Amino acid sequence: MVAKIIIGKHIPGIIGYNEHKVEKGVAELLTAENFFADASKLTFSNKLKHFAAFAEKNRRTKTNAMHISLNFDNTDKLNNELLVEIGKRYMTSIGFGEQPYLLYRHHDAAHPHVHIVTTNIQSDGQRIDLHNIGKNKSEIARKEIEKEYGLVQAESKQLTEKLQLREVDVDQALYGKHETKQAISNIVRYVSRNWKYTSLPELNAVLHHYNVIADRGAEHSKMFKKNGLVYSLLDSNGQKIGVPIKASGIYGKPTLSFLESRYKLNEALRKPFKFQLKQVIDEVLKSPSSRDEFEQKLKQKGIKVLFRQNDEGRVYGITFTDFHSKCVFNGSSLGKNYSAKAVIGGFVKKSEGNQHPILNNIGNVIPTPTSYHPDYSEDKVSSSNTILNDLLRSEYEGSGIALFQNKRKKKKRKLNL
Repeated sequence: MVAKIIIGKHIPGIIGYNEHKVEKGVAELLTAENFFADASKLTFSNKLKHFAAFAEKNRRTKTNAMHISLNFDNTDKLNNELLVEIGKRYMTSIGFGEQPYLLYRHHDAAHPHVHIVTTNIQSDGQRIDLHNIGKNKSEIARKEIEKEYGLVQAESKQLTEKLQLREVDVDQALYGKHETKQAISNIVRYVSRNWKYTSLPELNAVLHHYNVIADRGAEHSKMFKKNGLVYSLLDSNGQKIGVPIKASGIYGKPTLSFLESRYKLNEALRKPFKFQLKQVIDEVLKSPSSRDEFEQKLKQKGIKVLFRQNDEGRVYGITFTDFHSKCVFNGSSLGKNYSAKAVIGGFVKKSEGNQHPILNNIGNVIPTPTSYHPDYSEDKVSSSNTILNDLLRSEYEGSGIALFQNKRKKKKRKLNL
């Protein structure tokens, strides 16, 4: 059994998340403990008001919500009655046996699991200390329950692998098909907590796969200056559509400060996968390839390539998204040879005429100007190289002739006086 605890400040959001699952038919409320009525008789409003009454008894405590998930192996034969019993045993062991809580069983993953919603504010207004509750109480309870009920132990490597969330568990958000806020919330929560990214562009490379984007607004906007962040849906053309959702309005609050707090941790977590990714990219780059072929070959290996470009269509960056390791790498962070300039420059174009790559005087490839512009490289380009390429571009586009040709110098005639 694996127990995961998320501490928060917004119980309505947690209840709403689980109730939405119930409405979709992929979850069911098994029990409502320490409530004034049976679970089957409680309305959404009843549940909210009951928790609100506890929150009112201690307004000073802002962190007053807990969302717990208990995850089991497929070989654990668990019916609803047994899950309720295990839930009660767990809540009592961590000191929440007398607290009101809702226990939902979810059916949207490959393994059996339940979600528990509760509060740490007691009936007398005192709060239950949550510091190190996972290490000091939850881990002890988990091990005891595993032995009592003969469950597969969490230390089992096999269980850990089975409990990994699959990509198919999170659907792409489609405007008009899903409720906007719920769709964005599900995707952002999943990606922000399960993927290893070290910058906002890297996070967006993953979110883009699910038709979502994180946006700070224009550089001089009020939202940007105040470190605000919103999430929006994207249409089939990659354009923002619908009403954006504030990061602070999503359960778990994936704000800019939250994302930035994970950058350093993710930097360390993704290191073991860096060399492996470079090996895969190197193997693909060995054979002659166009940009489309390059993307397709990596996609077959579970790696998505995103070429970042400006409004004029000029490429200025590249990001590799590895769906196996759930790591995101900006090209230049892998090394100079994996930047947008180097990758595009390495493509061997097979078509004739001006589509042939042209070798410059340092042995690099100058790509077709429409696909790459040196001013927008991830690597710093000297002004002299930029000016040189700009000067040569018109000749290159019109002729397809090698730019660097040896010209014979005319001998100056001496004047006989």
